[in-house]
Amino acid sequence: MDLSESHLEEVHRTNFKWLRTGDEAFVAMLDVIDKAERSVRLETYIFEQGEPGDRFRAALIRAANRGVHVYVLVDAWGSAPLPRDYWEPFIQAGGEFRWFNQTRFLKGTFRNHRKLLVADENIAYAGGYNITSEHLGDGINWGWRDLGLLLKGPLAVQLAETFDRMFTRAELKHRSFMRIMKTASHKRIEHPDGDIILSGPGRGFSRLKRALKKDLKNADQVQIMAAYFLPTHRLRIFLSRLARKGVPVQIILPAKSDVLISQLASHRLYNSLLKANIQIYEYQPQVLHAKMIVIDNAVYVGSANFDTRSLHINYELSLRLDNPAIAEGARKVFADTLSHSKRIHLKPWRRSRDIIDKWKERAAYFLLARLDLFLARRQLIDLR
Repeated sequence: MDLSESHLEEVHRTNFKWLRTGDEAFVAMLDVIDKAERSVRLETYIFEQGEPGDRFRAALIRAANRGVHVYVLVDAWGSAPLPRDYWEPFIQAGGEFRWFNQTRFLKGTFRNHRKLLVADENIAYAGGYNITSEHLGDGINWGWRDLGLLLKGPLAVQLAETFDRMFTRAELKHRSFMRIMKTASHKRIEHPDGDIILSGPGRGFSRLKRALKKDLKNADQVQIMAAYFLPTHRLRIFLSRLARKGVPVQIILPAKSDVLISQLASHRLYNSLLKANIQIYEYQPQVLHAKMIVIDNAVYVGSANFDTRSLHINYELSLRLDNPAIAEGARKVFADTLSHSKRIHLKPWRRSRDIIDKWKERAAYFLLARLDLFLARRQLIDLR
């Protein structure tokens, strides 16, 4: 893919291109792999056998065969159905593969949810697309609705370094892995072209939460698109205060979700958010899997959802890009998604919920916002 085309938004020395559909994203990513000359780093939460996974594996093998250093990191929990010998042809071609967090004791709690591709430390992809058949399509007529960014420039160097740290971490044995889990996993890497915000388990405050609170404090416009929406109480207060002051706060959530319990937990919040004049919309055509937050001219995009697990438990990677041109592109993406969404109004929403619905929503909220976080923190305390 030619990253010198006029439709790219230029920021300092890094160019960015929105990847609005799975078909577009996979074509771009495969093109990046096929054109790599020195190195390829691929990191994903879910990698499926079949289409398009087999195409990616074939491209990675071709790259290794032509002498490119190729590294692949896949989360052991998210990709559990993948045959354990699936990567043997790739390894035989000279590629390096690692599962992230095969430690049985931790596997169900701490997950590497990041999605990242970096080639030659110059061109990279970051976003929400897993390498699965669900992401094939245009997100309207077929396939999940998701979002990503393709970038070319020096910011890719920093992204490559974040991959290397995770790749090294995946190699650690049981005791060393447990020890490193207790250290801070939250980090903000500042760069003239955009900041990289890392989230994860361990000690330390959430850099992502801190950045969001700072941007929300005096915001004039907020637009959120989230597959899974379960922000902390404090973040909900920030959003509600803005909306009550007349600041437009728009949130697009899925009408169709691949994780029903997450959707039910989000529904638990609708009543209070709608009462605060926050506008809630539900995307209708397909499953919404996108993650994007636009606060004035600051754009957050990457693997992190606006929920408890992304803020406190999972390893996540987000880009914060503070630039009017990028924000304009993000608002166009949001407007297009909004055109396929239905607005939720307070009174009809209240009338639609019976006592069983409310009970399910409260139970889901407790499990994800309270119990999941408690168990994760309990495991960190026990790692001694």
